[in-house]
Amino acid sequence: METSALLRTLSEAVGVAGSESGVLAAAREELLKIGKCEVSPLGSLICKIREPKAGGAHVMLDAHLDEIGLIVTAILPDGFLKVSNCGGIDRRILPACQVTIHGREPLKAVVCSVPPHLQDKEQKKTQKIEEFTLDAGLGFEAAQKLIAPGDRVTIDAPFAGMLGGRVTGKSLDNRAGCAAVIRAGELLAQSSLDCGLSVVLSSLEEVGEQGAQCAAYALAPTHAIVVDVSFAGAPGLGPVRQAAFGSGAMVGFAPTLCGEMSRGLIETAERHKIPHTPEVMGGKSGTNADNIAASRGGVRTALLSIPQRNMHTPVEIVDTADIEAVANLIAAYLCDNFSLEGFGC
Repeated sequence: METSALLRTLSEAVGVAGSESGVLAAAREELLKIGKCEVSPLGSLICKIREPKAGGAHVMLDAHLDEIGLIVTAILPDGFLKVSNCGGIDRRILPACQVTIHGREPLKAVVCSVPPHLQDKEQKKTQKIEEFTLDAGLGFEAAQKLIAPGDRVTIDAPFAGMLGGRVTGKSLDNRAGCAAVIRAGELLAQSSLDCGLSVVLSSLEEVGEQGAQCAAYALAPTHAIVVDVSFAGAPGLGPVRQAAFGSGAMVGFAPTLCGEMSRGLIETAERHKIPHTPEVMGGKSGTNADNIAASRGGVRTALLSIPQRNMHTPVEIVDTADIEAVANLIAAYLCDNFSLEGFGC
């Protein structure tokens, strides 16, 4: 599937943290074409493309498939709904948003908003998440029949193409990463790699990274490459830790990452003329890479990121050329380092 079409399929699927079955099913359709798939007890999708040899290298490619959203906490006597956040949603964008409640059936609702004419000074400040209510147009009894505490809520936002290969939509953090590792898996599926290869689309990253941690423990890889999103240049941002659209893969350097792999990825990108830029972090990476690296006795782990604007909003933006650069870099690096035939294996 062409990259933009794959990304649309993944972005439009539903998969709020802890309830990822919708996007998991969509991704599984693609991964079944290249390997055997299974679902972990925590809801991560694991595709085994090549089984490792006894005592040999085993590379795990990871991207998290969960998205941020809301979770229903209570139904009020007047039928309005109270919610909390699933992941670090930007609450500044919530008032007056259209949303979908994923209850017994999908239900449209809106986030209530006090008219500006009636707001006092305190209400004009950004509300706490506990202060928001949803209006599904239902009374108490009708709401109880269709909605239950624990149901997830997503913000309605269309996926749309923009100029220059860019796209916008919800959950591109980290469906863009999922698209990249799926594409890398496709490139490597018919290769002559002399190592095991597994793709993991992990659950629960937005609420603690448990899905990737448990998948890494179960697979026991020797090496891992994690793909996530990072910050693209935009008005109001400083120069640190951001990259321009079209600059390709952001290669991570951090104390929790394997420096040898990071340097090797840079060398591979330069050798094969794959667009890239370094991204340096002074502590943890804030991604699944941190927990994967610390799994079992330790896993040599690298991080590649895709530049993104408007992170943790329903109008995230990425450039499909950067997704393809990440996929190509992963394939080139593995072929150069885990195959006798080199890139093009």
